[in-house]
Amino acid sequence: MEETVVCRILGGKAGRTLRARARGIDPRMVAVQKMPESTTESFAFDRDVYDPVLVRAALLDLAVTLGDRIRGRRQIACGLTLVVHLAGEGTAERTKRLPQPSAHTEDLRVGTLRLLGAMAFQRARIRRLTLAAEDLHPADEGPGTQLSLDHAREARLRLEPVIDKLNARYGHRVAGPAAAYRRAS
Repeated sequence: MEETVVCRILGGKAGRTLRARARGIDPRMVAVQKMPESTTESFAFDRDVYDPVLVRAALLDLAVTLGDRIRGRRQIACGLTLVVHLAGEGTAERTKRLPQPSAHTEDLRVGTLRLLGAMAFQRARIRRLTLAAEDLHPADEGPGTQLSLDHAREARLRLEPVIDKLNARYGHRVAGPAAAYRRAS
């Protein structure tokens, strides 16, 4: 009865289309959304900073954010690029391939800190940090997980999905590594 009323109101082709869609018939092509091949996150300091503790905390925060983002997209990163914007308009950039494609915060953190160490800053004043996860691929195309005898790492990897669920439910950065929170100075 309702179907007949809808067809009479809409009439012709519109009524037939509505009836077909209500039954789950949709002849349109499915558009597949291509996932991005890289993602970037930046952090700008309020002032020029040369405190290594603040810089490391900001980098860990960037690694956590990128890890959360690419895990949410079910992707893995094969490489990282760190761009450091210095006081006086100078920049330094380093790129590194990860030993194994990963979306784990631990792997991104280690790779990021190695990039910073390779830059060998001594007393550089840093204005902004930009971290990019590059060469992203779907996680199911990546290598499997290697068994490890490192119980601390395994515990952190098991905790990661729980932290992701907490952050998804209660808001970004409700839970995460304590070292990522910068001290007030």
